Amino acid sequence: MLRWSFVLSGLLAIVLWSPHVLAQEEKKALPKTDRFVTVYGAKIHYVEAGSGAPVILIHGLADNSAIWDSVIPALAVRFRVIVVDQIGFGRSDKLLLNYRVSTLVDFLDGLMSELKIQRASLVGNSLGGWVAAAFALAHPERVERLVLSDAAGYAGLAKTMDPRALHALRLASREDIRYLGPLTFHDKRFYEDIDLAFKERVTAGDSYTVAQLLDVMIRGDDVLDNRLQAINQATLVLWGRDDKLIPLSFGERFHQEIAGSQLRVIDHCGHMPQVECPKEFATAMLQFLSETK
Repeated sequence: MLRWSFVLSGLLAIVLWSPHVLAQEEKKALPKTDRFVTVYGAKIHYVEAGSGAPVILIHGLADNSAIWDSVIPALAVRFRVIVVDQIGFGRSDKLLLNYRVSTLVDFLDGLMSELKIQRASLVGNSLGGWVAAAFALAHPERVERLVLSDAAGYAGLAKTMDPRALHALRLASREDIRYLGPLTFHDKRFYEDIDLAFKERVTAGDSYTVAQLLDVMIRGDDVLDNRLQAINQATLVLWGRDDKLIPLSFGERFHQEIAGSQLRVIDHCGHMPQVECPKEFATAMLQFLSETK
């Protein structure tokens, strides 16, 4: 997924864990429904569960809606949870577009319009956090609350990544995945099945989308630098303390630049706390989303 210049792919929320890790949570899950909707002529897949105020969960680069499976049950008890496969990923159409973050923002806006959702809380991990923040800047009237989990979006992220990690983010081999596992997760159980992870990457069919978005990141298109002061929504910055792809220092910067934001750090957790530490993640989310203004 990377050339040398694929500098910002700390935004990757790479699917490196075994499905067996999630099996227990799946058994307890409330009913959820797979749906499709047409947005700007493209088929977009999403999962829906629960009822109440809408909460939209947005995955990262090289991922899909399944990364939220462990936290959907807890959230769906109180909210209408909508988990989207972003355009170019998962079961959504994978078109030959010139993808950029603003493209993903446009499709999220279109999805909300098609679903007749005027206003929703947005929760984004990694690249999804970048999309959520960019959406809040472009459409502030449509965002109730904002949760940024191990989010990307700063141009300076490129300078924090070592060359081997940048190379591995191509995910072109089993060795790439083996190298990225310890950077993504604190607990090695989440990256032990290298063969399964590589098979998922081979069959995902999103390499074009990934390459396009990484090129955009390299160029610095749509970065959040010097823009976050305009976000006025209640915001939770939620970070895994042991994230080695996008270090906690970036979470602290989000917290500093978004006025009135809260910062919650989950110990013994890496880049994808909703996968690795779902109980702590869901608890923090529910507390924040249920707060009265």
